[in-house]
Amino acid sequence: MPITTTHQQDTALFVAAFFDEMVRWGVREVVVSPGSRSTALAMAAYELEQRRPHDLRVYVDIDERGAAFLGLGLAKASGRPVALVCTSGTALANYYPAVIEAETSRVPLIVLSGDRPPQLQGLGAPQTTDQLKAYGSHVRSFRAMPTPRGRDRDIAFARQAAREAVLAALGPTATLAPYEEPTPMKESAREGAGNGGQKGEGSAAAATALGKHAAVSADPGATVALSTDPAATVVLPAPSAWSDSDGADGFAGAASEESAASSQPVFYNEAGDIVNYDPNLQVASRACMHLAGPVHVNFPFDAPLKPDFAGADLQAMQRAAHDCFALGARNASIAAKDGALLDLGPLVGPAGTLPPSSIEAIERLLWKRPCLVLAGEGSCETVAEAEEILAWARKLSLPVLADPLSGLRSIDDPLIIDNYDNLCARADCPVPEVVIRFGRYPVSKSATALLERARPVSLTVDVAETRDFNAATDVFVGTTPLGFVRSGWRAEGRKAQHRFADAWVALNDEARLRILAVEWDGVATHDSEATEGAYVRSLLELAPEGSCLFSANSMSIRAVDTFYVKDGKPLAVMANRGQNGIDGVVSTAVGAAQHFAQTTFLTGDFTLLHDLSGLALQREMLLQRRGSAETPSLVIVLLNNNGGAIFDMLPQASADPYFERLFLAPQDVRFTEAAAAFGIPSASVHTVGAFRSAYEQFLGTPGISLIEVALPLRGVRDRYAPYQR
Repeated sequence: MPITTTHQQDTALFVAAFFDEMVRWGVREVVVSPGSRSTALAMAAYELEQRRPHDLRVYVDIDERGAAFLGLGLAKASGRPVALVCTSGTALANYYPAVIEAETSRVPLIVLSGDRPPQLQGLGAPQTTDQLKAYGSHVRSFRAMPTPRGRDRDIAFARQAAREAVLAALGPTATLAPYEEPTPMKESAREGAGNGGQKGEGSAAAATALGKHAAVSADPGATVALSTDPAATVVLPAPSAWSDSDGADGFAGAASEESAASSQPVFYNEAGDIVNYDPNLQVASRACMHLAGPVHVNFPFDAPLKPDFAGADLQAMQRAAHDCFALGARNASIAAKDGALLDLGPLVGPAGTLPPSSIEAIERLLWKRPCLVLAGEGSCETVAEAEEILAWARKLSLPVLADPLSGLRSIDDPLIIDNYDNLCARADCPVPEVVIRFGRYPVSKSATALLERARPVSLTVDVAETRDFNAATDVFVGTTPLGFVRSGWRAEGRKAQHRFADAWVALNDEARLRILAVEWDGVATHDSEATEGAYVRSLLELAPEGSCLFSANSMSIRAVDTFYVKDGKPLAVMANRGQNGIDGVVSTAVGAAQHFAQTTFLTGDFTLLHDLSGLALQREMLLQRRGSAETPSLVIVLLNNNGGAIFDMLPQASADPYFERLFLAPQDVRFTEAAAAFGIPSASVHTVGAFRSAYEQFLGTPGISLIEVALPLRGVRDRYAPYQR
């Protein structure tokens, strides 16, 4: 006798199978923007989170544009695909900026849009537009789903469609750990289930609650405004409280350091000193090395829109499945003939190493030619990977010009050239004859200008494309930077290459002293004339090891590029450099912050104003709390020059009235008052000392906090000049 199902049960069975399969293939987070036509998708995500909280976490953001960037930040930090759920109509269009950023930054996003059924299309039905291939060529794949049915073959198709979406989002060379079959939870245990998260995610340390305080004294020149709302109690950490069993936070005590040293690999720097890194610490985005990107799956739903999961569970049990989410699932465990379980992911990428003949040819190319490495975003992801690249560079005596997003500035080694932006603009800069580029081109314009002038032989190492707007690629090596350096290299750096590297190292050391002088200048002045660099250097000094630094574009990323000097402290440095824009950057930083105990977001006033609604995610961050010690902390450091100061460094700069009206565009926003509207504690500071005090106080504060630094609008070029060239 055939099984009879209702429309709402069919809908539940179909979307449950899709979401369960996404989880089996690597999705761990979903961002939902509330809407009617996407009801089934949103409720499937929520239902799966309630049943298996260790498998899936759901975030809610009412602003679709911000929601998409929240998902972008989550995926950028984790490297796993993040699903976005929105309703029909303009909601889908609001995802567009994040989709374009994900495409160019290689971040895996899966857009799940609810849609009207075919019989309502093109007939004036409200909130209806043509959503088929709405993103054009900006997505890796598009799939138009059928209206949901609950037959076995429909369930099988829903699962296959989910697999294809994850595969397309991750790209052909990504790998994932095997999925662990969920253990059914008893009803009594569901409510108290903790955060499963990803292995290695840090959690904030226990902190001291201050209760309802109207203000906290930070330092002369600083006013710290704290919410008086009991629901927004601010928690500030004790100075010695930063420790974490996974090594995700800094300031661990002597006992934990001793334990870490005994159980983890030991690395050595150039001088032979032991460097006690946790090799698993993240130092860059996990989503830029492979050909990841956004995909779009469009779901038409007919009324009634609310799925019946209870009825779908009964239907699934009649077909011998545990519940509707398990119906049609294939075994997650794969066994060998002898019965032993095999450690296979769902995704097994290629090894990526080069054959000996290719290595020999490249070594011959390098012979007697001065060579350097240009390392951009996508070079590595962890300390251990950074050390692998550096070990290869040492073997060949290659200076490594390290972009701040490369992850390599976390290593303090002479061959890491961190002041390359200044050096490449100098007339006495050592000119390479061969350049090996990892990842995308760096932030620095002077570096690309040097290559345009010198036109060296250029080797681009990438899994899929050159991303070479200089049109300079002579050799394309189709692998990851790690696959490249793990190949069987036999040659070593010769005397001429040693001299070339030594020249870069000497100039870099000289430039380093000039950069570090900004710290003394900031301390010495102790007034409102301290430069951006003094605040950025203080931030970098005080940021906990293993924390995340997310940078906005414009002057913020250039400040990081200039003043982020290698010091052997691993930090995960990220930014949205795909489009270099100011769209949704606050929301992206909030997303990235969910994968770290502590995150610092460095931004200017234009970027913060453009995504001010991202501050509303304060409530969502606090709702995500699974125990008082597990809410991430995000400190926003706002360098407020009240306008577009970067234009003062561009050709548009002028003393004519049009320049201030059209480019500087002062906004006069009272950001601390805006923060208070969202229940966010804030501080307004005017000296470096006041900033340091406020920043140390806010470290570990659950949720979002804000420090506003007042800076002049004009004169930014003059403020940078002493530390450049």
